[in-house]
Amino acid sequence: MQTCSRCHTGSSDTAARCAKCGADLSRESESALARSRLQANPRVYRIRLVVHEDACPACCAAEGETAKADVPIVPIHGCSHPLGCRCFYEPALSEIFP
Repeated sequence: MQTCSRCHTGSSDTAARCAKCGADLSRESESALARSRLQANPRVYRIRLVVHEDACPACCAAEGETAKADVPIVPIHGCSHPLGCRCFYEPALSEIFP
């Protein structure tokens, strides 16, 4: 399930646009914005894709830490879990304290 960052409406993992407001979910879903913020943050040197404990094979294969430019887009293409993709991003920081 994707959530629109504009109107907070849920849409299926395969939806390209929000059914309520028409926002482009590839840029304006909550997960797309989280990915962009992490990529833009200079303190984040890598990004981890975290998967749920009962994740599908596609999500399990994408799990792990990658370079910021190589992090997969959530929802993971090919996710077959009945509840939809539940993966999320976690930063790997280069420095913890300011």
